[in-house]
Amino acid sequence: MLVSVRRRVFAVAAAAVMMAGVAVASNDSAFAGRVDDGPYPGAEWERGDPAAAGFDPAKLAQIAEELKADKSNCLAVVRHGRLVADWYWNDTGPESTQEVFSATKSVSSTLVGIAQAEQKLSIDDAASKYLPSWVGTPSADVTVKDLLSNDSGRHWKDLVTDTGQVFAAPDRTAFAVSQPQDVPPGEVWAYNNTAIQTLDDVLQTATGDAPADYAEKKLFEPLGMQHTDLTRDRAVNTNMFFGMQSTCQDMARFGYLFLRNGHWNDTQVVSEQWVGDATGKPSQDLTTAYGYLWWLNRLGPVASVGSPMTREDSANAPHTQLIPSAPQDMYWAQGLGGQTVQVDPGSDTVVVRLGPPSLTSPPSTSKTARIVTEALVHP
Repeated sequence: MLVSVRRRVFAVAAAAVMMAGVAVASNDSAFAGRVDDGPYPGAEWERGDPAAAGFDPAKLAQIAEELKADKSNCLAVVRHGRLVADWYWNDTGPESTQEVFSATKSVSSTLVGIAQAEQKLSIDDAASKYLPSWVGTPSADVTVKDLLSNDSGRHWKDLVTDTGQVFAAPDRTAFAVSQPQDVPPGEVWAYNNTAIQTLDDVLQTATGDAPADYAEKKLFEPLGMQHTDLTRDRAVNTNMFFGMQSTCQDMARFGYLFLRNGHWNDTQVVSEQWVGDATGKPSQDLTTAYGYLWWLNRLGPVASVGSPMTREDSANAPHTQLIPSAPQDMYWAQGLGGQTVQVDPGSDTVVVRLGPPSLTSPPSTSKTARIVTEALVHP
């Protein structure tokens, strides 16, 4: 089954120029246009038949049952721009909203991409241009790109401590900006929620809008994400590393935006360059599993949320993938409790799984990937 999927990927690559590990496109975006391969949803998704879309309905239902057993709230599958299957459990429905946790990060990244396209900022800028308290400190060399790549070198003790402290702070942004610099940027990859929260001040200073308001105008409204909001802390800062409330079908719209190279109908919501740079290649040279706040399936040293990766760690790490059975150009927005937005350019699919918060829930990516590698039987 995996062989047939890879054949599809290579067939698409002839048109999309998207092959793992190969530098394509003169702009180094490693992503080329698939804009008109399917319709865009209006107020609702256009429905499609799963069998006609190439799926084995029985296998698709089996994977859905497995995800249901993992206490999922919903599962949505989009192919060629049509919603071909969706399930809702635990008294939820299409308009049921919930916290998506760290899948918020991929939205925060996208807002930076939109601001860059509007020439409000450049990710190569020193973050201190927008965070004046960093000027003249060891953090002066940290760039916006470092914050997006999780190699900023900002203070990080461990995942639980880091997350707990910034979560408990009444002013999360002020707390995040005030933290010290541990190492120079680019030397250590760490899943640093506190560092990502500083993007709140970066975006607000650059755009003049709170990121929650900017997201509504520039992203959620154009995509018709009517049930999605970024939340705020007690000091009215936008939460950047978690906190977004959304639905399965709204998150599918977000994934579909990226599947369509940042296009939405006749609007370029975020640039094609950004989609390629954020998701088409690693954002740094420590782990191949991370772009600009998106998780990638690229072959190489794979970092984890719980452990930092130094240059020595990276050099000695085995070369693998997040999901070895899945295509290398697949990528994900992920969050605590198995929140998953999966985008697979090769099969032209988006899969979303949402569930309740849980520190013990198994990751969903291995099962959502099987929707492409096992349930999808016809190109």
